[in-house]
Formats: sequence, structure tokens, C-alpha cells
Amino acid sequence: MRAIRRFTVRTVLPAELAALGELVHNLRWSWHPESMDLFTEVDPVLWEQSGHDPVAMLGAVDSTRLRELAADRRFLRRLADAADDLREYMTGPRWYQTLPGAAEAIAYFSPEYGIAAALPQYSGGLGILAGDHLKTASDLGVPILAVGLLYRHGYFTQSLSPEGWQLEHYPSLDPGGLPLSLLKEADGAPVKIRIGLPEQRTLHAQIWVAQVGRVPLLLLDSDVADNDAAARDVTDRLYGGGTDHRLMQELLLGVGGVRAIRAYCRITGHAEPEVFHTNEGHAGFLGLERIRELTEARLSFDEAIEAVRAGTVFTTHTPVPAGIDRFPADMIERQFGGDNAWPTVPVERILALGAEEEPGRFNMAIMGMRLAQRVNGVSELHGEVSREMFKILWPGFDLDEVPIGSITNGVHAPTWVGREIMELAGRELPSLVEKARGWEGIQKISDADIWAIRGRLRTRLVEGARTRLRKAWRDRGASDAELGWVDEALDPSVLTIGFARRVPSYKRLTLMLRDPDRLRELLLDPDKPVQIVIAGKAHPADEGGKKLIQQIVKFADTHDVRHRIVFLPDYDMALGQLLVQGCDVWLNNPLRPLEASGTSGMKSALNGGLNLSIRDGWWDEWYDGTNGWAIPTADGVADPDRRDELEASALYDLIDHEVADRFYDRAADGLPRRWLEMVRHTLVTLGPKVLAGRMLRDYVVDLYTPAAASARALSADAYGSAKTFAAWRLKVTSAWPGVRVEHVEATGIGDTPEVGAALELRATVALGDLDPGDVLVQAAYGKVGQHDELIHPRYLDLTSAEVGDDGKGYYTGTLPLEHTGAFGYTVRVVPSHPLMAAHAELGLIAVPEEPAGMTNGTLR
Repeated sequence: MRAIRRFTVRTVLPAELAALGELVHNLRWSWHPESMDLFTEVDPVLWEQSGHDPVAMLGAVDSTRLRELAADRRFLRRLADAADDLREYMTGPRWYQTLPGAAEAIAYFSPEYGIAAALPQYSGGLGILAGDHLKTASDLGVPILAVGLLYRHGYFTQSLSPEGWQLEHYPSLDPGGLPLSLLKEADGAPVKIRIGLPEQRTLHAQIWVAQVGRVPLLLLDSDVADNDAAARDVTDRLYGGGTDHRLMQELLLGVGGVRAIRAYCRITGHAEPEVFHTNEGHAGFLGLERIRELTEARLSFDEAIEAVRAGTVFTTHTPVPAGIDRFPADMIERQFGGDNAWPTVPVERILALGAEEEPGRFNMAIMGMRLAQRVNGVSELHGEVSREMFKILWPGFDLDEVPIGSITNGVHAPTWVGREIMELAGRELPSLVEKARGWEGIQKISDADIWAIRGRLRTRLVEGARTRLRKAWRDRGASDAELGWVDEALDPSVLTIGFARRVPSYKRLTLMLRDPDRLRELLLDPDKPVQIVIAGKAHPADEGGKKLIQQIVKFADTHDVRHRIVFLPDYDMALGQLLVQGCDVWLNNPLRPLEASGTSGMKSALNGGLNLSIRDGWWDEWYDGTNGWAIPTADGVADPDRRDELEASALYDLIDHEVADRFYDRAADGLPRRWLEMVRHTLVTLGPKVLAGRMLRDYVVDLYTPAAASARALSADAYGSAKTFAAWRLKVTSAWPGVRVEHVEATGIGDTPEVGAALELRATVALGDLDPGDVLVQAAYGKVGQHDELIHPRYLDLTSAEVGDDGKGYYTGTLPLEHTGAFGYTVRVVPSHPLMAAHAELGLIAVPEEPAGMTNGTLR
């Protein structure tokens, strides 16, 4: 028989142990070793059996043991010290509190969060990044208020069939058994938010709060009695269901998330956010909800858009159009029109925000960008790719000026770095993980110490992999009598390569299998063997990804190599930590440039691992030739099979002739000196760059603080500036067809221009119905290509000489001729207003219709 209802009965702690509950319900323990040591002391066996989940452990610990601890003075002293440390951590000023003009609060929206294995609300890199973002915000004192959804079945757990096919399982999660608390009103009633749906239906959700250090994380849960069956299932699983289901989740995250924030701030007194950061387009509807709030407060739709845009940051994570959420436009029309229309938010205006090139489609990323004044990708290369992908939103502007910047991702070192390395580094570099300077102190650590720790971490990985491998084979139907070989699987002294990713086709899980015989030779080399540990999940609907996993598993099942290559099912945070800490080399071989950033290699680098990667994502900008190896790419090869063949061959050659050679090149004392030199160089050069602390500082300085200033400026005087700016934008947009560059004259360089000369420009511009202060007239100049295109031009603001009665303006300026070679220039007009964040923001530009008078020449 099956239970009709499932819930968790929580432990009642003795009064002397009350502080233990305080520690357990703040997820800071997940990156605080001293707290985990304390939990281990409660019951070491249960701590391991629970998978290092303190809530589950306390739910299983015997009451007799709790009474023993309540009478143990030594344990109580340690508990009191830990509780005092947490309270000081929660209340003391940190880096952010020293900044002038910083936002009082920042709302951060993401569909998934990887905080700890004990809170399985993530599927891959997006969620892990979001978790690291929150933890780092807590460490630096950044006042983030985060929003997500509580998935009752999480993503999925993974096992393998006897044939090596991925099987998905969806275990039920009871919030009562998780480190969460229900947000309640003063009278004890659970807070619930409501969203209207078509056909007179309503979506209700309650709000669970996870405390991530100093950061509250609000998780909306639709599994409440107020909902019908379909609505209850909205938060059943992460990235599950069809298009209707996905739309409901994104409505709840965006619209419901804003309403949850309002309720939380009302009840707790938390500061209202000035900045709203949406982590990918899934939460894009938050902008519509904020527009609704403002229009109901008597702003027009256009005025509300300007106020919302000013304080919104949008981060895109996908480098391919297929990765963007798109809905049929009629589905959006049904949700926001008809009997469910918002009176102050016309549905046709909503549809226009998400309109794209393909008619009838509503693009969440495009809506997110139209509703955000600041947009960024997650690595320099990804910023370039994103500017190319979305340039249609800013027609006429060169790619360099498309207003999408980049902040390269980082990782939260206390979560991902092995404790031994943290302690070793800490002896030389106190607070190493919070600082961007001082990494040169790594040079003081001896080769012997580094190598010894690397050996311990590798051994721990081998032991953990054997445990997981044995369980995986049992799940596939093998008996213990068949599994004696598992005790010899992997070798703590062998060069260990890790590969752990989600398994879409572009990440090329099976590139290593391109030449199975060559791979077998590398694995079984008698003098310099290689072993590979692999993990990854394919999306449940991705049959192609599942086939890739099956191919890897089939090869790894082969008797002669199964001790050298293993696939470990159910890739999660715990396995991820084991892998990035224990592997000597981190392998990453996506199709360039389809990796937006990729952070697993960063985690490996912080643990003394070396990267072996295609130059994509973060590795493209930070590979320096000696901090790992770059797999050559065959970018110009159109045939995908031929490209894979070439890049796989390059991968084999690198492993054989460089990676393995250096690992096994030992000095008389048994140490691989040249290898350790690369490890040391990697730590010194990459350490300060790959930290999430660097990433979050960049967000605060480059995006959050300017966004807060813009939001304050537009909301001042009862949104007077927003009204003025919206009126100005409407005027400029309406009048722009009348703006033209009519004529450009150049003097001062003669027939043979030379370096050092100066070119005098005079441009005649028709302003139409605009005033000179509405525009900026610029000369764009620099090197030109074969088709007279300006290559990374420089810009000079031209000075207004006069404005005639005919509405024409005359502008002048002097261009310096500083470099030899092909040179060209032109003149352009763009809107100008103090509240704009970029020249391209309005997507308006005027350039000469004909190149006549636009001189290109060669400087001597």
C-alpha cells in the first residue's frame, strides 16, 4: 500500500541544543567546515548516511544521543562558539557596507539554485552559478534577496539500465524535511500569492524561505490545496512538462516572484529592492509585474517601462538561439488578454516586448533585454556571441556598440576547494578566497606539500568513485559476486582526467570515443597510463543525449578498460565536489563558441588541477599557454564529422605527448617538478580571476550600483524624471525619420595625407523637429577593411557650430591621423540624454545615405 500523504516529523531538540537548530537552518553550514565538524560529532555514522544533510541527520538521531550531547560541556562550548560565529557573520559589516551609493537591496531571480546537495533544486551550471552568486553575496555583505521555485521532485535522479540507458527517477521532496521555513503572517497563516489565469482560474503559491548565510532565498510552491490539480503541479519538477507547463512556471517565477518579494518585505521589514537582476529569460515576466504596479500607481505604460528598465539587469547565459525560451504569441495573448487582461497593461504592448523576427513567436530573452537597461553575457567571448545574436535589436550599430557587455563567471571557493588546500593556503594567505591580491604567496608552499595533498584528493576521488560504481552496477542488476573488479577500479597513482557536464550534443561527451583504439592505448599505456572519470545527465526528453551516455557506458563496460574509465551516474553537487578536487586534469571539449562560460574547470584550477580544453567560454580569455592546454579547434571546417575527427586527434596527441609526459616526468625525489610548476602557475594566475568574489564585485561596481543610481534618478519626485524621459523618448523616436547627415566636408590633409596631420571636419545635419541637445553628432574613424568598413572605430564628438532657421545644424571637429595604413571616417547622429546608459540604447542612428564625401585613403 502507498501512503496518501507524506510529511516529515521534525526533531524536538533539548533546550541546551537550541542553537544547533539555528545552525542547521542556515545553509551557511554547506560552505563552513567548522559547522560540518560539529554535525559530524553529533553522530558520525548518521552524518555519512544522510549524505551530509544535517536536517535528515537530526531527524534520525536517537533521543538518547541528544540527551548525551545536551549534558556534554565540551560539545556545548563548541556549539556556543559556532552559534556566536554565525551571529557575528550575519550582522557584522562586510565589503559591501563600505561602498558609497550602493543599492539598499537587490532582487535576484533564477529558475534554479545549487546551494547544497541537501536542497536539490538545480540541474546544471545555471543553478550552480546562482548558488555561488548567493553564497558570495552573503560573504561580501551584498544585500541580495533571491527568488526561485520549490520543485517537489527536484530535477531528477539518474541511474542506468543493464544496457547503459539513462533512467530518470523523481523522488518526492517534503519541504518539512529540508532546511526551509514557511513565510507566515503575524497571525500564523501561511503567506500566499495569487496569479490570475485565463478562464477564471487562479494560481496560488506559498513561500518557503531558505536562509543562505545573510541572503534570504524565497521559493514559491504551488502544491497547495487552493489550487486545482494542474496548478498544483506547476512546481512539480524542474524543466519538466510541455510548453503550457513551462509558461506557468515562468509566470510564477516572474510575476509571483515580485509579489513574494513585496510580501516578504512587508512582513520582515527587509528593504525593498532597488535593482532587479534576472538570471536568464525564465524570470522575464517580473518586468511586466513591475510595470503593472507602476501603471496602477498612475504612470503611463511608457513611463513605467523607463522606470523599470533603469533598475533592471539581465544576464544571458545561452550562446545559441535554440537555448532561448520562446512561446507562441497567442499563448501569451490568452494569458494577458481577454478575461484575464490587466486593465493598465495592454496585451498588444506586452506582445511587442517579446516580438522577434519570426512572426507569431514571443521571445523571453528579447523581452528581458527590452526591459533591462543593462545586459551582460558571462564571458568575453560569450559577450561577443551575444552581441551577434541580438544585434537586430539595435539596427545600424556596429557589433562593438551593441549594448551587451560581459562579466565572466566565477566560483565560490569555500564550496568547491578541498579543505586540505584551503588549510594549506590559509597558513600562507589568510582570507585567500576573499582577496584578489597576495596569490604570489602560493610560491612559499613546497612542491612536496602540494603533491601530497593532490595525492590525498586523488585517493579520495578513487575511493568515492568505487563506492558509486559498485552501487551503479548493483542498480543495473549485477550481484556482489560479479563486482570484485570494482575494488581495483581506478588507481590513486595514475593520471586522472575528469569530464562532468550536462549532456547536450554540443558538449561532445563522446569526442574521446572518436578513435576507440587510440583511447584504449592511452588508458592502458604501461609507462604512462591515463584514467578517466565521467559523469553527466541528459535532459529526460533528449534522446540524443541519452544515446551519447549509452555509448560512453558501453565502452566503459569493456572488460579490458573498465578499471581505467568509469561513468558515475547521478551527477550532483557532492559528486561534482569529489571530481573537481580529485582530478589532475579537467577536460572540456565543446563545439566552439557554444560554451557560454563553463565553470567546472575553474573549480578544478583552484584545487590544483590543470585544464585541457577547447578555447571557449572563460578559457578563451584566460588561457595563457602555461596554465593548462588548449585543444586546437577546426573552426573553418564545415563538415561536423571531419571537425570532430580533427579535434579528437589533437586531443589524443595532447594527452599522449604533453599531458601524460609531464605528469610522469619525475625527479629523483619522485616529484613531477614541471607538472607542479604548471600547478603553481595556475593557482597564482587564475586564482584571483576565477573567484566568485571577483565576479560579484564586477556586478556590484559595473551593474548594480549604476542601476540603483538610474532607478533612483527616474523615481525621484514621484517619478517625474521617468515621465520626462518617456516623453523625450517618444518625441525623439517620432521625429527620428527627419534626422539626416546631409553633407560632410574635410580639409587640412591635402592629396597625400601623412601621420601627424589633422583632418578638419564640418558636417551638416538636418535635425527635423529635434533640438541640438537631443542628439550627439560624432565622427567615427580608424582603419578600414577591404569593403570600406570601419574596423573597431574610434569616435569623436563634434561641436555644434550653429543651428540655422531651416532646422539644420553645423558641426565641426578635428580628427588626428595617428597611424599609417588604410584610413576612413564617417559621421553619425545618435540620441543623447543624461539618463541613457549607452548611445545605442534607443536603437536609433542616422548616417550618410551615400558615401560621397566620406574619405577613405592611405596614410603615409
